[in-house]
Amino acid sequence: MPARVHALLVVRPSGRDRTDLHLSRTLRALAAQTRRADVLTVVLCGPDDRLRQLASESGAEAVIVAGRGTSFADALRLASHRLVGDAVWLLAQDTAPAPDALARLAGALETAPSVALAAPKLVAWDDPAQIVSLGVTMTRTGRTIGLADGELDQGQHDARDDVLGADVRGMLVRAQVWTGLAGIDPALAGADEGLDLGIRAHLAGGRVALTPTALVAVAGDGVAGAPAGRTAVARGRRSYAERTAQLHRRLVYAPAFAAVLHWLTLLPLALWRSLGHLVAKQPGRIGPEWAAAATVMLRIPSVIRARRRIRRTRRSSWQQLAALRIDRRDLRHRLDDDGPGAAPRSDLRFFSGGGAWVVLGALATSLLAFASLLAWPSLGGGALLPLRTGVLALWTDAAYGPRALGWDTTGPADPFAAVVALIGSLSPLAPSRALVILWVLALPLAALAGWFAATRLTERPVLRAAAAFGWAVAPTFLVALIEGRPAAMLAHLVVPWLFYTAAAARRSWSSAGIASLLLVVLLACSPSLAPAAVLLWLVAIVLILAFRRGRGVGRVAWIVVPSVAMFAPLAWRQIADGNALGLLADPGRTVWSPAFGGDLLDRVLMVFGYPTADAAGWTTFAGAETTGWWVLVFPAPLVLLALAGPVVGRLVPASLGLLAAATGIGTAFLVSGVSVAVGMTGPTSLWPGVALSLAWAGLLTAAVAGLDGSRRAGTLPGAVAPVAAAVVIAFLAVGSVPALTAPVRGEAALTNGPASTLPAYVKTAGSESEREGEQTATLVLTAQQDAGFAASVVWGASETLGGQTTLRSTRTALSAGDRELARATADLVTSASGGVVRDLASHGIAYVLIEEDRDESDVARAARLGAQNVLNQRDDLVSVGTTARGVLWGVDGDIAERSSDESAGPLTGRIALLQLGAVAIAILLAVPTRTSLREARRHPHVIGSRRAS
Repeated sequence: MPARVHALLVVRPSGRDRTDLHLSRTLRALAAQTRRADVLTVVLCGPDDRLRQLASESGAEAVIVAGRGTSFADALRLASHRLVGDAVWLLAQDTAPAPDALARLAGALETAPSVALAAPKLVAWDDPAQIVSLGVTMTRTGRTIGLADGELDQGQHDARDDVLGADVRGMLVRAQVWTGLAGIDPALAGADEGLDLGIRAHLAGGRVALTPTALVAVAGDGVAGAPAGRTAVARGRRSYAERTAQLHRRLVYAPAFAAVLHWLTLLPLALWRSLGHLVAKQPGRIGPEWAAAATVMLRIPSVIRARRRIRRTRRSSWQQLAALRIDRRDLRHRLDDDGPGAAPRSDLRFFSGGGAWVVLGALATSLLAFASLLAWPSLGGGALLPLRTGVLALWTDAAYGPRALGWDTTGPADPFAAVVALIGSLSPLAPSRALVILWVLALPLAALAGWFAATRLTERPVLRAAAAFGWAVAPTFLVALIEGRPAAMLAHLVVPWLFYTAAAARRSWSSAGIASLLLVVLLACSPSLAPAAVLLWLVAIVLILAFRRGRGVGRVAWIVVPSVAMFAPLAWRQIADGNALGLLADPGRTVWSPAFGGDLLDRVLMVFGYPTADAAGWTTFAGAETTGWWVLVFPAPLVLLALAGPVVGRLVPASLGLLAAATGIGTAFLVSGVSVAVGMTGPTSLWPGVALSLAWAGLLTAAVAGLDGSRRAGTLPGAVAPVAAAVVIAFLAVGSVPALTAPVRGEAALTNGPASTLPAYVKTAGSESEREGEQTATLVLTAQQDAGFAASVVWGASETLGGQTTLRSTRTALSAGDRELARATADLVTSASGGVVRDLASHGIAYVLIEEDRDESDVARAARLGAQNVLNQRDDLVSVGTTARGVLWGVDGDIAERSSDESAGPLTGRIALLQLGAVAIAILLAVPTRTSLREARRHPHVIGSRRAS
């Protein structure tokens, strides 16, 4: 046994009582040792009278006061100047040894002269049955692997002896070895200190022995070892320390030529690993990754000194350490092990729980209601328009640049154009067909989304089925389907999935990544929902900070980042134009809607989920002139159950559901009277339907949470929930009859196509020259009731859904291009002479179309015929003839290519980089990994449940 043991104790004041408590327990434990240390030296890193008094009263031979920034390695170096004895015991303020710990450690050094370091078993401060550390090793790339970290102590590792290294806390080192190795390398930043010391001891000819019977309790104050803690700051500090230590050791251990290569690849490797951290759902490690790489790059002198120390003391070869490193098979086994405490989560029971039957029923209903759509190549009517015929053209519409409508409109695309491009890309040979299929599958997709969203609220199959049915037959969804509103329909499909992923975003980066992408789609389909989404997002953050101590707040905060990136270019342009409210405009084709929301009945209809005055078709179906109060009976059971939810069931989710419902209803009230876009028929109010989808989701959440919790709370008998769910289903089923039968009765706005909004001749002529088809335009003239003409310029073969832009529909003043178009139109329809056609050709306009309207007035008809006569008299126009869309003329002569802003090219690239970068990061976060899936299985499906079933 070593004749004399010198204990070195490092203390760092933190200004909190915890330091006093930990140090007091450590000093009492040292005093209670069966084999006490012969000498104790305390290093106080920072002045503190209370701690200095405790250290002085402990019998320490010296108390050294150092600066607050002194590291553990530097503090030990200071104390080593007073070193006496045969062994050094390395301690910190939060290392409380068991009474026989030093005796057992000293015995390990005495019985085996080849042992240079003896390491104890570190256990949790308040739970000695929990192993904190018992030996460490590393992979071939230098990654540190704990051999028993976090395991329950059942003696399973007590037979292990030789290891590569160990945690530095509580380690007993021979004084001769400690002096020869020059102590701990200060460049390790507080991590892997014991591993590095063990490796250098092995290379010097010694061994590192474990002493599992010597127990030392540690609290993880961060004085010695990597910083502990579960906060974001603590995790960042720990990641930085661990990565800095790993990179430093890699440069120190590698051969000279390899060390140079490692140094040159530090920054490229940081970039590659940053992508890996995104895939692994650990974005919090990206900052520490770059900080560690930069730190190690600048610490070349520290690397040189460490390599020199190894070269001076080395007696053994690196090959002798290979047996102590962990191999690939053992590492894979450790990573694949779920570890203790992994609780199985219950199956979703989609098939056995009735979810599949609800979806199949919705599919059958959709096929009956929309059977005729299966034969249509494209959809028309309402806000529907054909899609571009090629995938490249679809995504071109979604990029910054010249817009597909307008005389000279150039700028950022609406984010909805990217959603349209994504849908069209699912059917690259016939993009418009993808929208037709989506329309037919909308009902079952809504039921599927509603069912999965309900799995976050309840495990009862009947409630899940009721939620799925209720979401599929929501009045606002049915109105969007029969009125031809693609943006509202897509938004309704997205809301449940956003709820499903956002509800688990706090505990999973994968869920947060998916939720951020879904929020982009939702806001792209309905920008007017942005204030409500921001409000609910802020509420979620406040709740996490208040009740979860901020754990997971970074994941929830990320959800809005891709949306900000996607809308930033459009927001910049609209704000620069003095039209910030234009950001709220409904995307896609601007369609006129009857006034709604002005009287009391309209407001009540909104509260009950109806977005239009005809109550989802009931006024027409019943043959009534006005909507009566009786239509409220169909959603009434759901509304009543939602209001009772917080009282009879689970308070928190039901209350949050009502908050979402109130937010959606309030948004609907506000937007129903706001007009920010102008169509051919005049100003158009924002459609309140998507806001009511949010309100409907809140009502379903409150109702399901109330019924689910009523049985456990004992507020209602167990049989009430199924009966209440059946009543809701029955009433909503009857309420959906007018909308679901509207296509069969011919009352829906949906039409078969057209495949193009322009005459087929334009498309055919454009297809003969691909370049001309992309660069030329058609001037479309429509006679008005006052004998004037509405003029628009359509670039390409057709006006398309993805080509719509709110930059034109929301402009508050005439642009220079608008004035030029008005002048050209006036000259064209009033005079058969002049150079106006030459001006059109120089601008890229190849065709002139005068539309015919079956419902036009006599005044408009006279104006149209007069304009046709004028155009027929022009020598520079070639009459194509009467088409299904109107009378068409071709411009005779050379047609110039469309002019574009020279600065648009670089700007397009920068905007694309911003948007694609944010989306790419979200996708990397969203892609599940084996680790994220294993972690997800530890949590129950139902949010708020305390255990995995």
